[in-house]
Amino acid sequence: MLKGKIDLKMVFSYAGAFIAFLIGSGFATGQEVLQYFSSYGFKGLLGVLTVSLLFFYVGSSFMSVGQEHKFENGNEIYKYYCGNKIGTFFDYYSIVFIYMSFIVMIAGAGSAINQQYGLPIPIGGIALGVIAGATVIFGLSNIVDVISKIGPVIILLTITLGIFAIARNPEGLRNANTILSQVEVLKASTNWFFAALSYVGFCMIWLAGFLASMGSTSKSKRESVLGILFGTLGFGLALAIIVLGILANIKELAGSQVPSLALAQMIHPILAIIFSAIVIAGIYTTSVPLLWQVIARFAEEKTKKFKTLTISLTVIGTTIGVLIPFDKLVNKVYVINGYIGIILIGFMIFKSIRNKSLF
Repeated sequence: MLKGKIDLKMVFSYAGAFIAFLIGSGFATGQEVLQYFSSYGFKGLLGVLTVSLLFFYVGSSFMSVGQEHKFENGNEIYKYYCGNKIGTFFDYYSIVFIYMSFIVMIAGAGSAINQQYGLPIPIGGIALGVIAGATVIFGLSNIVDVISKIGPVIILLTITLGIFAIARNPEGLRNANTILSQVEVLKASTNWFFAALSYVGFCMIWLAGFLASMGSTSKSKRESVLGILFGTLGFGLALAIIVLGILANIKELAGSQVPSLALAQMIHPILAIIFSAIVIAGIYTTSVPLLWQVIARFAEEKTKKFKTLTISLTVIGTTIGVLIPFDKLVNKVYVINGYIGIILIGFMIFKSIRNKSLF
């Protein structure tokens, strides 16, 4: 049961943090949206619906379980769902994948800065690495406070970009499926449904430890669930609109590393400048909690070991991220790991059925 007085400030803080974490380099740049949704034409909207429903379920579950069990380490949630042995596998596997995802964020930042301003890819990647590493050193409470305020702003501007993109070329939207058959676009899977499952799968591995930790600090299960509900609705709406915006202009965007910036540039150069800042902010809001989860798994916040690990892993991840093309990283890292996340969904559903409780 979800009882108790609701603190709307906390609800919207949870919603904002949830949105901000999901945005990342793939969503903010449009590369993720292109590969997982727009590449399937209008069937991609069915993928958006599937993703939204599953995000609400898994997000609410992670927050609620964390709130109920008060885990010392958020990754203990894997053992809760999967048992000791399989849970331990997911625990260590998730750390490897989350760190790989941080590397994807670095590559995304480098590509965005390169495409908009013509600067070498390493400049954007290194800048993000420095800022993300510095933020992580300040700890979880500061991370949630920072990213929860940025997330909703990015969503609003993304919706605006999508609406302008559709209005710019409505004829392109009508002919999108035909144009898709004539251009080459990387796809996340063989069909929209498996792409949607894969999308939720890799995001789940991002979200599990972070939301469980955030839930452990929550005083109200009701606030947690409502925060995830509002976050899911906001993210789902923005995702659907930007999917359509990319579809309306798919002929021009098919080969772009950063479709959202290319889209903004088509509409107006000033919008491209504004949106480049939004893209970087979106990458930042995801890269920070990703990096934090890796460090927090091995060291306690505010200790010398925590700071040393943060600096070391930031340097290593940044170095790799500026050397490998962004779209290739998204296609390989996210897609492969997405299917591992689907297995976790199965364990969660089984646990929910056994406990006779949705979350």
